[in-house]
Amino acid sequence: MYLKVQALVLRVTDYNDRDALLTLLTRDQGKLTVKARGLRRKNSPLVAPCQLLAYGEFTLFEYRGMYSINEAVSIELFSDLRRDLTKLSLGTYFAQSAEVIAQEDLPNPELLSLVLNCLFALTKLGLPEAQVKAVYELRAACLAGYTPDLYGCHICGSQTPTLFDLSGGALLCQNCKGSSGGIRMPVAPGMLDAMRYIVYCDPKKLFAFSVGKDSLEQLSPLTEAYLTTQLERGFSTLDFYKSLLI
Repeated sequence: MYLKVQALVLRVTDYNDRDALLTLLTRDQGKLTVKARGLRRKNSPLVAPCQLLAYGEFTLFEYRGMYSINEAVSIELFSDLRRDLTKLSLGTYFAQSAEVIAQEDLPNPELLSLVLNCLFALTKLGLPEAQVKAVYELRAACLAGYTPDLYGCHICGSQTPTLFDLSGGALLCQNCKGSSGGIRMPVAPGMLDAMRYIVYCDPKKLFAFSVGKDSLEQLSPLTEAYLTTQLERGFSTLDFYKSLLI
């Protein structure tokens, strides 16, 4: 049986001397693990569309419960991204975390669109990397089922919260900060405005906002901590990206 999908390559793993295994994020089939026969051979026609962070159209053949790539055509290779190690490492972090969030055979078109939009933003929109990173992390947390409550202090409803509870995904005001024992980080008004926009905006307008430098410097560590706390794991690609910023 043949299956044609549009997909982003999230991971490439050597299988043997000639072949490789690819983890694909598809729009309609969720996450798929497929075999790329002959990918490691010199001059393989699959090299371009089957590289990490390539987006393409794949024709898959199923045999004994395993998909193999019969044909692949590139749609977007994000060439500009590959010429900047820092941006490439950040994009690889998006891919690694998306692989954790995505599920086999469960459609998640919003997650695919998010990763593609963030890769495009890194190369074409001229936005600060920290802003793209914060957008990805907070929106990805929502798609993973961890949408935070950002309407006000979750205990008294105060509209002047000062802390964000990473474990509970909720805000706390100064008066109620002693009511929760979770891990908390400071949240300033500019940060909160940006978080609310990212969580509640139309997906097509994810980057149609601006945030001050000071707020952004605080926002990116917060969204990072929130995503990794909720997923209960760290990411080697994130560690490498951060090492390049030192």
